Amino acid sequence: MKVAFIDTVHPCLQEALTAKGFRCDDLTAMDREKLMEVIGTYDGIVIRSRITLNQSFLERCTALKFIARSGAGMENIDLDFATQRGVQCFNAPEGNRDAVGEQAIGMLLMLFNRLAQGNVQVRQGLWDREGNRGVELGGKTIGIIGYGNNGSAFAKKLAGFDVKVLAYDKYRQGFGNDMVEEATMEAIFDQADVLSFHIPQTEETIHLLDEAYLNKFRKPIYVINLARGKVVKTSALAAALKTGQVLGACLDVLEYEKASFEHIGEGQLPEAMQYLIQSNNVILSPHVGGWTHESYYKLSKVLADKVLAAFG
Repeated sequence: MKVAFIDTVHPCLQEALTAKGFRCDDLTAMDREKLMEVIGTYDGIVIRSRITLNQSFLERCTALKFIARSGAGMENIDLDFATQRGVQCFNAPEGNRDAVGEQAIGMLLMLFNRLAQGNVQVRQGLWDREGNRGVELGGKTIGIIGYGNNGSAFAKKLAGFDVKVLAYDKYRQGFGNDMVEEATMEAIFDQADVLSFHIPQTEETIHLLDEAYLNKFRKPIYVINLARGKVVKTSALAAALKTGQVLGACLDVLEYEKASFEHIGEGQLPEAMQYLIQSNNVILSPHVGGWTHESYYKLSKVLADKVLAAFG
């Protein structure tokens, strides 16, 4: 089988496939147009986010049997069309779930203990202990939206912090255990102090957090988003931060990211995004929640296992 590597991934994937007789070609230097000229002879494609595999692209993939996405989200693949063509699509949320869980914990502790602000002030010679008084995580109720690989990893990381964890997943039931209580959205609206998103980007999740959604919470909350930027409507979040309806936010993903996740959208950023950038109550990072040295290997190892289980 011929496999086209369109994006760079850990070499263990290529090594595992090559050892089983696959031919692996490095096409990472080709642009979309050139790829569409040559992709028709390939049985497999390995991608991250550089290229969108929409219907017009997939129609050129006449020999395609599988797509391996190094990551969790699949929004850059036309899954319906791929399924119609009999193409198996693999992703690897198991590979970066621990990284995402640790990032969520780190960002939340950084926000609660005002570490970003305190770090800058001390370096400037300022010693403001009262202005950097923290908030403890213990005793808080954490609401997790989406209880797949990433949501459950976050709950596991929270286990030692003396918190109550509620989780809602529209498509899963029966997952409650000693770490997490399966909950309704009404319970989360009523009890949550912290809200954390761990859901894919789909038509039903884009701008899930908007003004109407925020108005359902009984008390002010903190918001964490390590899922996809478009899950949160930035203008609604900024407005809620201004009024105190949202006390703070941890955002590893942003509504204005480019599809490749490599940078924020070109041109002047909207006023709401500029507010987030200037706010001391917002922690930002460049979509690195699942992007550790360890996850780089694990993502490829998971894909190698899945592809070889199906075609090895």
